Amino acid sequence: MFTIIVAENYEEVSHEASKLMRETLRSKENPVLGLAAGSTPLGLYEEMITDYILGNTSYRKVRTWNLDEYLGVPENDPHSRRSFMNEHLFEKIDIFRENTHIPRGDASDPEEECRRYEEELQKTVIDLQILGIGRDGHIGFNEPGTPFDALTHVTTLTEETRNDNARYFDGNPLLVPEKAITMGPASIMRARNIVIIATGEAKADAVYKMIKGPQKESCPASILQDHSHVTVITDPAAAARI
Repeated sequence: MFTIIVAENYEEVSHEASKLMRETLRSKENPVLGLAAGSTPLGLYEEMITDYILGNTSYRKVRTWNLDEYLGVPENDPHSRRSFMNEHLFEKIDIFRENTHIPRGDASDPEEECRRYEEELQKTVIDLQILGIGRDGHIGFNEPGTPFDALTHVTTLTEETRNDNARYFDGNPLLVPEKAITMGPASIMRARNIVIIATGEAKADAVYKMIKGPQKESCPASILQDHSHVTVITDPAAAARI
């Protein structure tokens, strides 16, 4: 079931997401968060950092699980999802490094790394999963055509996804890795609560297909139609078709 919040702009979208984040952190003894890298959640992370600096929230009992990592990229590489999370959140709050989990992109056996990550994921339940949505309806790095029952797996990134992520690689899509490790749709669906953040006209079609379109693997986000607690937070441009 979808709860839809249309906020005035990106700042207000981030603020609405932060309200749900604070609610989760304050209602759970040992909160478990599912996090995403990329530009979409940056405003939310800034609010989380501010909340910590003001002394309102501690993250010492929080555990986090990230959606994905580029294949072949070591965690200390500035382009890795680990480096992104360290820079934009983890190093600015009081979370313990050992409580932050991200797939190892440089694992010698990627398939074994997928199995390891999924096995660890299944030992816990994510209380709040943060997601963005791609223009083609992808969530995590689950590209169109990903089976809904897929667990953590190696995926091949589409040209569109690589173009969209080129801004993190000096603007050159050729530098974006061709593959990544990602939680699968079935992994994501185990979260108790899910928040989708979507802003901008370019996301309007994907938001429409996620909420009102037929449930098809060509739009991975449409699997969320079967989840009981999904909050979609958008600006007017992204909500234009709903």
